[in-house]
Amino acid sequence: MGIQTSLDRLREADRIVEAMRAADDVAFEASREPGLRTLRILARTVEGDDDVAAIAAVHAFGQIVDEDADRVLTGLLSDDRGFLREHAAWVLGARIPHFDAVGRLIGMVVDGGFGGMIAQRSLEQWAQTAPEHVAVGLEGALLGIHEPGARYRLIETLGLIRGDEPARRLVQAARDVGEHALVRSASVAGLGQRPGAARIAEVLDDLARGSDESLALQARLALIDLAGGSIRTRAGEGPLTVAQLFLHADIDAGLSAAGSGDNGGVATLLVRLGDALVAGTADGPASDLLETGADSGIHSDDVARVITMSRGSVPDAIASVADIASHSEGHHFGRIPVLTPTVSSAAAWPQRIAARRGIRRILRAAGRVDVLHLRMAEVGSLAASDVARDLDIPVVFTVAPDPHAVIQSMDSAGSLTRATFGAADEREHFWFRARLVQRLASNANHTVLFPRPELRRDMRTLVGIDIDSHPERHTVVPEGIDLGVVDRAVGEAEAHAAGAEPTAGLASLRSLLETLPEHRRGLPLIVSVGRFHRVKGMAQIVASWQNSSAAQTANLLMIGGDLANPSVDEREQLDAIDAVVPFAQHAERGLLLPGHRPNDTVARWVAAARTGLPGLNAGGGVYVCGSLKEEFGIALLEAMATGLLVVAPDGGGPATYVDDGVTGFLTRTWNREALSASIERALSVAAAETTPDRRARSRAVVENDFTIQAMATSLTGVYRQVVRESADLPWAEVSA
Repeated sequence: MGIQTSLDRLREADRIVEAMRAADDVAFEASREPGLRTLRILARTVEGDDDVAAIAAVHAFGQIVDEDADRVLTGLLSDDRGFLREHAAWVLGARIPHFDAVGRLIGMVVDGGFGGMIAQRSLEQWAQTAPEHVAVGLEGALLGIHEPGARYRLIETLGLIRGDEPARRLVQAARDVGEHALVRSASVAGLGQRPGAARIAEVLDDLARGSDESLALQARLALIDLAGGSIRTRAGEGPLTVAQLFLHADIDAGLSAAGSGDNGGVATLLVRLGDALVAGTADGPASDLLETGADSGIHSDDVARVITMSRGSVPDAIASVADIASHSEGHHFGRIPVLTPTVSSAAAWPQRIAARRGIRRILRAAGRVDVLHLRMAEVGSLAASDVARDLDIPVVFTVAPDPHAVIQSMDSAGSLTRATFGAADEREHFWFRARLVQRLASNANHTVLFPRPELRRDMRTLVGIDIDSHPERHTVVPEGIDLGVVDRAVGEAEAHAAGAEPTAGLASLRSLLETLPEHRRGLPLIVSVGRFHRVKGMAQIVASWQNSSAAQTANLLMIGGDLANPSVDEREQLDAIDAVVPFAQHAERGLLLPGHRPNDTVARWVAAARTGLPGLNAGGGVYVCGSLKEEFGIALLEAMATGLLVVAPDGGGPATYVDDGVTGFLTRTWNREALSASIERALSVAAAETTPDRRARSRAVVENDFTIQAMATSLTGVYRQVVRESADLPWAEVSA
């Protein structure tokens, strides 16, 4: 169609998501018709005020094999617009090394952030063919850079380059007591990636025995990495080992950090799912039991072991390696230390290398991994996909239109335009994440999809995946919840409402409600549970409640967030909430912000919203989810199973199981007026209920289709299929 026509179609697209997809056509036309005219058209587009078209033009330059294109892309590394610098650095990584760009890419590494990660990634790719040139550039930068964070990033990048000189520099930094601890830790981690060098092992052993306790632990971890090993895959027989990952959470069996930071529904899901997958298996060496014919209760195609990986400290990482290596059954937790301070998932991209090393370490410790299940387009999945490719581990990827659905919602609300897209992309990395979804989906052995009202259409128009072209590679699997947790919570709440003493979980809610003034007691509760993040719409719920009659007829309980040490995202939401209801007026106006609580405690509080607590809150409360997008909604399902009437987004997963006007109300959560009206309506309907019929219907929906056991059964079938298909290839024993 020609370069100009393809750009015209991109500009004329009704939605930003459509324009992003049209960028592929622009890139194709640029590769098909390179030349001076194409270069001029793309250069003019980059300078225009349509940020989406400008980004598309940068990626189109990447398809032109021409020195002029190299010069343009290198020049963009110094552009005033940060989002263009990032995209230029991204594109350059896929081209042959352009030496004039090395210094600027190193400068981006020094600056850090997402752009630093992208630049580091490109330098790593270039170092495969031009290691000396990249290493010299990094060595030179280290001579003039003294800020610890910047030196950490430079040393970490140097650790990615093969050769004697980079190794010598790493040893020097690791031994230098004058170096910052962060820099020394990066040096030690880099040395752990150089197996076969006795001198390096001796250095690490000396550091592991040294008086610096923190560095000694780092050295022990590096020695584990240096030891290497092998991982067996595609066995085709025997019980399965499944690994799953969510880097941005502190996941433990008790879900003690649920609702804090990024410890949202996915953390809860992975714990419950891992338990369900291995339910009924005995702890012990499964292979030995099978060989001797002993009855372990495990069949050859069952999931015997689940390894759930998330972040953790260095000591926890060392302990988890030993734990995983010594067990072939059960649900175990692998810890991945990221060395730098904990940040939100949106800001965690610079932790790519540490994540990759930690994931590799855990999977090698397992000895055998049959399937790696990835979810979400974030740095953990980016790192894990690299490891899976290197270790030849089959991958299952749960595909969701994220960030596509968020972009669509913001576009619809008018809060995201073509002129503001660049700034939003620099903050949220929309374009990179969208492309990562496509890459993970296309490379996965199998993809899992959430139910959506228009699943085929949404996958095609938002993500660009035609699931009908190869239906055998896609399976729809609804998420599920543990009804046992819900039933215990409801039983305790009903008993207390009937006169029994409150259990500990209910007593803690009573103490919270007692902070309300007398005139606010006895009102029903509106409840919402989740991370305090703009995508979850927590501040939007507060504003919608306050701008409706519900502010006078119900109290609002928002469970989640780390209030003592809020992240940047949490602080943003808390500030937005305080702008609506000042902190000093929370109790007077009926707003309760207790922060995050363990999952079992949350279940009891949600149950109490339905049953009421004598003297403190009336029964017949409602649950509100204000997410801009909700792929499925674990907390919503738990609220429905409890018997609460719910308010939910009118798209994504909730629209497949919330019967609008019966078990809840679907609404445009990004529209404050629409959300206010739905909250009012839900409270009115809940107050008018005189029979348990609707509550029973809500629970039946969950019980019939959305239990964690049903989810585990479906996924086990997917894992078996992937292993059977992979077993057609020769047995692989991959050296690490």
